[in-house]
Amino acid sequence: MKTREMASPGFHQALAAHQAVVPPSRIDPSIAEAVERQRAAMQELRRRSFPEPDMVTDDAPARLERRRQAAATEAAALRRARAERAAREGPAADGVIGSVARASQLGRTA
Repeated sequence: MKTREMASPGFHQALAAHQAVVPPSRIDPSIAEAVERQRAAMQELRRRSFPEPDMVTDDAPARLERRRQAAATEAAALRRARAERAAREGPAADGVIGSVARASQLGRTA
């Protein structure tokens, strides 16, 4: 079996000459300029569409309070829904019979 190390000196010269040649750039300068213009335009569009906030606005405490109220409302709704479900399912919901009944109501799963 021949390897590169066992090749003739002429092969090594040809290989070195081939590797020494720098391939010409295949990038068209006009395409590179167009790509750069497009990138800059997209960056400007993003900057205008999603501006960075310079400072905290004055309505930040009000917004925080609205979020707290929304979270409290959601928690109360979840508690109510759970209580209503427990009332519908009755006392059998705590035992094995209740779990079998619930499984049959849901239908088959995978």
